Amino acid sequence: MQHVIRAILVSLVSGLVGAGLIGSSAAAQTSPDRIGILLGSHHFGADSDFEEFNPGVLLTWERDLDWTLGAYRNSYGRTSAVAAVGRNFPFYRQVEVGVFGGVAWYPDDGREQAVHLGDVVPIGGLQARAGPLFVQVIPAFGLGADGIVAGGVTFPLD
Repeated sequence: MQHVIRAILVSLVSGLVGAGLIGSSAAAQTSPDRIGILLGSHHFGADSDFEEFNPGVLLTWERDLDWTLGAYRNSYGRTSAVAAVGRNFPFYRQVEVGVFGGVAWYPDDGREQAVHLGDVVPIGGLQARAGPLFVQVIPAFGLGADGIVAGGVTFPLD
């Protein structure tokens, strides 16, 4: 069953990337535009301890929507993969706010969530970027926490 879940995740990731990149004619357009370094998270309203040092790397293709692929150490101490799409809107000077949604692979822990396909879970929430800093707020629907705030730094790839 685990290989089926992995195949589904690979298909989802491929679909998200393909949807964002199909139609681009120049090879440079297929390169990511931004790199994000996830540093950590805070689980607010948590009823148990979670790991809150969550290093990871996120690559983003900035098109009409922002398409992101990445990997990070999740709050259960395992490596997770993520595929997401989002949209930011200018807010004030170098500050943008927006929304995002996608899927994350939580090996051995995904099925503990209320909504899952094996170890693949939907994710989504609000996000903001101020200069090189980013933050995301993700509702947890009461599954071990009320919500999660995650953040790190991000830089354009020129």
